[in-house]
Amino acid sequence: MGKIIAITNQKGGVGKTTTSVNLSACVAEAGKRTLLVDIDPQGNASSGLGLARKGEHGTYDVLIGETAAADSVLDTGYGPLWLMPASIELAGAEIELVDMEAREELLKRALAPLREQFDYIFIDCPPSLGLLTLNALTAADSVLVPIQCEYYALEGVGQLMNTVRLVRKKLNPSLEVEGIVLTMHDARTNLCAQVVQEVRSHFEKEVFHTTIPRNVRLSEAPSYGIPIHLYDARCNGTAAYRSLAKELMERNEGAK
Repeated sequence: MGKIIAITNQKGGVGKTTTSVNLSACVAEAGKRTLLVDIDPQGNASSGLGLARKGEHGTYDVLIGETAAADSVLDTGYGPLWLMPASIELAGAEIELVDMEAREELLKRALAPLREQFDYIFIDCPPSLGLLTLNALTAADSVLVPIQCEYYALEGVGQLMNTVRLVRKKLNPSLEVEGIVLTMHDARTNLCAQVVQEVRSHFEKEVFHTTIPRNVRLSEAPSYGIPIHLYDARCNGTAAYRSLAKELMERNEGAK
């Protein structure tokens, strides 16, 4: 049965979608059947895979019950990687979902039939802790949190961890923290080294060994709708996401 991992941080600009796209692509490159669910109204994960507005149906249609999840999944053409695309209609979904019964469990119920078809299901969440993110946390087995290597790195992480605890208590008792990924790492600066040390001291067991470098090629790849390992196979960004994918798979294989 596939594992569902929500990739989230309510702070924007931390490399959340970059991580969602490239981690899922590198896990697929390793031969795992992988699905990326784009639940962010901005739809950047969908455009990052070159599939923005390519599907007739997407996450919005699945959430409101108009389409089955299996009918909203697109083959990206990048190995065993599929995408459930986002659309601008998701922007109003928070309001539409409010009056729906068991509104926090809509995504969980929708993804349940797909668990047997995939090894990993990643969910790219909005940069907020609203109803869409709550749906992702309720559906997920674990949470992966990207943190930018900057002065305010830990700002908001405490709030997110508190949300995780509340979700465990009220909606999803088995929700775990998959790990914390340090992004936009620049080894040349003392500040970056200090941030890494601080984050590791606060979350020693949760932080992945792999750090994601600040890399121009990572910034360029989305404009071509191509994952980093296909855009530039030899850049530092590719090496980092391949390493992160390997580390994540090893963690989960060791847990079995």
